[in-house]
Amino acid sequence: MTDNNFNQPLGGNQMPRFGGPGTMFRLPSSEISNDLDIGIVGVPLDIGASNRSGTRFGPRSVRNESVLVRPYGMYTKAAPFDSFQIADIGDTPINTFNLADSIRIIEAHYDTIMASNIKPVTVGGDHTISLPILRALHKKHGMMALVHVDAHADINDSMFGEKECHGTIFRRAIEEGLVDPKKMIQIGQRATGYSAGDFQWAVDRGVRVVQAEECWLKSLVPLMEEVREVIGEDIPTYLTFDIDGIDPAFAPGTGTPEPAGLTSPQALEIIRGMWGTNLIGADLVEVSPPYDTSGNTSLLAANLIFEMLCSFPGCIRR
Repeated sequence: MTDNNFNQPLGGNQMPRFGGPGTMFRLPSSEISNDLDIGIVGVPLDIGASNRSGTRFGPRSVRNESVLVRPYGMYTKAAPFDSFQIADIGDTPINTFNLADSIRIIEAHYDTIMASNIKPVTVGGDHTISLPILRALHKKHGMMALVHVDAHADINDSMFGEKECHGTIFRRAIEEGLVDPKKMIQIGQRATGYSAGDFQWAVDRGVRVVQAEECWLKSLVPLMEEVREVIGEDIPTYLTFDIDGIDPAFAPGTGTPEPAGLTSPQALEIIRGMWGTNLIGADLVEVSPPYDTSGNTSLLAANLIFEMLCSFPGCIRR
């Protein structure tokens, strides 16, 4: 604890980084509580994925690798643990045999989080989890702006006849009025598709789609200046980051990797570029640890989650 009584990560000189609690950033664990500003939540789901499984192990693996993340951003000077009361509030107890029931459970769990005024930062889990989270946040915040980083648009109408899975969620989110498509930006979509118009449904509704080719070999700081201009400072904004938006050279541990994606520095630029928006929640999804036994994908994910904490309004810069 600091003088201002905010939770602090357990330091590496207090306890070796290979010891201590298994929580995110070695923060205290907590029940859902009105005392928290931000809660880190795991959703260990992978039955909504259409290709490789394994994201059920994502939250645990990202927590394990988060021991290497320290409490201050050395370039941004951001100090999230001196700015907010943050704790690891555990995992959502999904039904691993039933996707529809899991979606219901996740929404109900986040309803409880919303009732406590906690801003959730979620570790997935496959991308299906974002839909019930958005449904719960919409009840509190109304229609939201959305920044969606991903190799895929996730706007299929159905997959194998299913309307709700990791490849359909943002069509549902737009159809249900959870997000404003004119304040929705998708970044990193790429590779091959089933038809020439695979990304067009969203574009036709006003979504800005920034394909990966538009990002190659350049800084994304100017792009994020445009994003902030489109979104503005006031509208409640959600950030959803699929780790497969990053090139598999940097993040191979995912279920549907696509070549020629974003770099790790570009991922940092995107998340840091959210500073200045009214961020009310975020998630990092699709880490599948069995496909990267080095742990590097989970380590990158943990660092990206730290950057998300730094991008919430009110985070102190020193």
